[in-house]
Amino acid sequence: MKRVFINLAIISVLIFGSFIVYKQVTETDLTSTERPNIIVILGDDIGYSDIGPYGSEIQTPHLDRLADEGIRFAQFYNMAKCEPSRSSLFTGLYTGGPRAVNIAQLLKNEGYYIIHSGKEHWMKWAPEQVYAANIADQALTFHAMNEFFEPPGGKWSNPFILNGKEVGVSEIYHEKKPFFKTDVLTDNALEWLEKPVDEGQPFFLFLGYGAAHYPLQARPDDIEKYRGTYKKGWDMIREERLQRLIEKKYFPEQTKLSPPSSNINKFRGHPKDNEEIRAKIPQYRPWESLSASEQDEMDLEMSVFAAMVDRMDQNIGRVLNYLDEKGIADNTIVIYLSDNGSCPYDSNRNFDFPPGVAEGFRTLCAAWANVGNTPYKYFKQYGHEGGSQTHFILRWPKQVKAGQLTHQQGHIVDIVPTLLEASKTHFPSKLNGMEPQPLQGNSFLPVLKGEQREEPEFFMSGWTDKFRMFRSGHWKIVKLNNSEWELYNLQNDPTEINNLAAEFPDKVTELEKLYRQKKQETEPE
Repeated sequence: MKRVFINLAIISVLIFGSFIVYKQVTETDLTSTERPNIIVILGDDIGYSDIGPYGSEIQTPHLDRLADEGIRFAQFYNMAKCEPSRSSLFTGLYTGGPRAVNIAQLLKNEGYYIIHSGKEHWMKWAPEQVYAANIADQALTFHAMNEFFEPPGGKWSNPFILNGKEVGVSEIYHEKKPFFKTDVLTDNALEWLEKPVDEGQPFFLFLGYGAAHYPLQARPDDIEKYRGTYKKGWDMIREERLQRLIEKKYFPEQTKLSPPSSNINKFRGHPKDNEEIRAKIPQYRPWESLSASEQDEMDLEMSVFAAMVDRMDQNIGRVLNYLDEKGIADNTIVIYLSDNGSCPYDSNRNFDFPPGVAEGFRTLCAAWANVGNTPYKYFKQYGHEGGSQTHFILRWPKQVKAGQLTHQQGHIVDIVPTLLEASKTHFPSKLNGMEPQPLQGNSFLPVLKGEQREEPEFFMSGWTDKFRMFRSGHWKIVKLNNSEWELYNLQNDPTEINNLAAEFPDKVTELEKLYRQKKQETEPE
């Protein structure tokens, strides 16, 4: 295959959107037809420190390689929950409406081959025009979640959709038995890549593995690899992860580990059954207070989670190896990030089966989810850093210097404008007879080039107003299940230990006013 090379002179054009200053790509140098391939890989409910490059003991050599050969963001926000994160990822919008556009459509219009292999989960505001079935050349999707071994298996599950048609496992191409979703999504993606790669056509591939969202299911050999690793307990694992993060320069030496968090979500109740067991699930307990049998059970639970992340990494390795074999790695942008922090919610279907097996449907407890979000507090859904701050890695050998670590803040809403600029794709003033909703993110291409970008005026995250966070500069306000605003100075207190709301009430008022203004401006017309 003819290798494609992007012109080193990438032109970024900044325009002022109405009401809010948004940097968005409207014109670029399109004189060259050479564009980068793009692969976006999205982890699911994988916390900040749950991968090797960010301090984990979980073995992720391929993500390690990706990080070593690219750039890592020490700070990168998502939207704290599956559907808002995915909606922002594809549209470049905090909040969209009927004129929202999927970046895949824009790339397709410029000659890209589009593959969507994995989870698809949209906010209610997303119009049908953004769905993969209406855009992708090839698509294997599922909504929200389903099992990893031969789904669907009941009311919690959603079927697979293959190019718009609901299909069973027997109708889905897979290379290894038993069927395991993480492997299968890669099987199909690599099979579908053959056409554009052989024909020299640029491609956009989205891989939404669904790992390590519950249910906790993994291949036995992957689980065995970690058995016993977690008997030292969640308290020690958190301390070790923080130390590695400090050593890797993600945080300064004086960074304090946030206090252990229990699941205090007040509107997500527990299913009925096994009340005695369920009473322990949301609660943090010192590891030493657990009996030997409980410690063994908890070791198994986290071993399964680690195995799911490990298997995802193995599949990422398959993708990276494919790029090498085809000679197209240099001009392929590969992104890895997660949709939100680790998830602690008790959605266990029953306790008749242990975590890991195909027959079981188990979820991660709050204490292990807290480990995943080290050094932050709280979890998926929360606007606190544990829910909204996760890892971000990007590799583009042709353009991005290897081994970089940046402390400039990024946000998932910034990905669309960045990729449009990198691919020399303009944001249209008209598309299919409509005026697309203006982008609300800001390109971070300067950061990738080792430069300082002008920081956006604000960042937002958190699931609905009940858990909303709003950040401007180093100051951040955040709500805990519709409580009063909390206030943090993240420059001095990155792990949100000291709530300064009572000390600086004027700053809270100032930020709340700005939040209300920006929230209104980001609402669709």
